[in-house]
Order: sequence, then C-alpha cells, then structure tokens
Amino acid sequence: MQQLAVIPYLMFLKIYKIHILYIIRNIMNNSFLTQQLDLGAKIASQRKALGVRAQSAARSAGISRVTLHRIEKGETSVSLGAYLQVCHALGLHLGISTADEGRATHNQQSTNQLAPEDPHIRIGDYSQLTALAWQLDVNTLITDEQARGIYERNKRFLDMQQIDSHERALMQRLIAEKGMENLLV
Repeated sequence: MQQLAVIPYLMFLKIYKIHILYIIRNIMNNSFLTQQLDLGAKIASQRKALGVRAQSAARSAGISRVTLHRIEKGETSVSLGAYLQVCHALGLHLGISTADEGRATHNQQSTNQLAPEDPHIRIGDYSQLTALAWQLDVNTLITDEQARGIYERNKRFLDMQQIDSHERALMQRLIAEKGMENLLV
C-alpha cells in the first residue's frame, strides 16, 4: 500500500522537473532572441544614421536586400557571416565577451553619464570623405568613429593627390586619437 502512495509523488517530481527544464530553456531562448533582435535593430539604426539605402548597404556587404531585411529584423536563420559582412560594410565592430563581461559592460554603460560622441564632422568639408561617402548628403554630420570607418573601408578608393591640408589634419587626428590605420603613407 505504501508503494502505491509513492508512485504519484514520483510522477509529480518527474513532471515538475520537466516543467522547470522547459521554463529554463524558454528563458535562455528568449534572452538569445532578445540579443538577436537588438543586434538587428542596431544594424538598421546604423544604416539609417548613415543615410544609406538598404539596396546600397546590401550591395556593399555582398548580400541580397532581402537578407539585409532579415538581418535587420533579427532573424536567427541568417548566417553569422552575413551579419559580419553587414557590420563591416556599415562600420560596426562585433566583439565576443563572456556573460559576466557582458553584464559588467552593460552596467558600466547604464551608469555612465557621458553622452555618446555627437556627430560633428561635415562630410562636404572634406573632398575625399565626400567621394568615399557618395551616398550621403554633403551636409551630413558624422562622428569620428564613422569617419574612421569610411576611410578604412574605402581606402582603396582614396586619391592621395586630392587630400588637402584640412583633410590631412582630420586624418592625422583620427590616427592619433581613434587608432585609425595610417593611410597617409
């Protein structure tokens, strides 16, 4: 008789264990999905901040416009390589961190009172920057990091003879302060 009372209890424990595992798996999947959606939103935000059309960004990354749209929606079925290509084309850099490092970085960013760098470089003020960022309006203001990315991604198109002293000074500052590759050699 005592064994009959134990069976429902064991069944309860087994069902409870399955339920707990289901909850844990869903929490982990939701966290992963949230990160994927955040990455897609950041990519879309960068593309729009640069004023780049989806078709141009996709072509520059070597993917289709449909794939870019899927990336910006955060779809998980898109290859990591496609995500990396788009990030490179838009001047974004991805890093890998442990969960603890990610939490520390997130906490540091949320307590940091400094605003991100404001765009202050007018593209039209620099002839080579204007030529390299042809898809942007000449009155567009960009940050140092965005200018660095434009120069580095398009270095093969730089016409060294057309760089005036004003643009050379900008590039030297980006080399010194932002770690830009020395393209002036």
